[in-house]
Amino acid sequence: MWIVLLAIGLAGVAADDGATRLFDGATLDGWVAEGASETVIDGVNAPVWVVEDGQIVCRGKGFGFLRYKEREFDDFTFHVEFRMLAPKCNSGIGFRTTAFDPADSRGTRPSFYSYEIQLIDDAGQPPNPHSSGSLYRYMAPRENAMKPVGEWNTIEVTCQGSRVRVVLNGKTLHDIDQVQVDALKTKPLRGYVCLQNHGGQIAFRSVEIREPDRETATK
Repeated sequence: MWIVLLAIGLAGVAADDGATRLFDGATLDGWVAEGASETVIDGVNAPVWVVEDGQIVCRGKGFGFLRYKEREFDDFTFHVEFRMLAPKCNSGIGFRTTAFDPADSRGTRPSFYSYEIQLIDDAGQPPNPHSSGSLYRYMAPRENAMKPVGEWNTIEVTCQGSRVRVVLNGKTLHDIDQVQVDALKTKPLRGYVCLQNHGGQIAFRSVEIREPDRETATK
């Protein structure tokens, strides 16, 4: 029975490669929608975040986050695959963050509290502090590695103490020690991971996290 559970990839269950699957491919178990959680589709209230064809889909209404609520993480590699479903998509990935409170949006959204990696429909555009792959509002990526709307992208965020590394589609966009960057040196070293709804239609899959201490413990 245990082997079967691993095969279907239940959320929070370690996969054979040592990663922990945060998304089981069928439900949003372990996740919580914060901020805008409902929209109106064909005159009927419907959730912003749904599971379709083994993917987490954001329908792109309002502003908010889908946060993995089961626990916080400190040192890790966060792996996510995503594709934008419509032009002008705007989304992001948060890490080492806190629960989002719309009443304190500035203080609790990842781009202020900790880190947000911007994901936006800007393939081929010059990089800047608000472009895809940026540490949003703080630091531009080394290059813009985003693929066009409809194509799958792979991003990995590695945090080890104060070291932060971001790789998008095989391109290293950031490799920094946050204590050496004035705007980042007080950012937390532990927190939640989340996906952003910023009015963009986007799909996520293969949402996994790998923790070095846990890998060592299982050897």
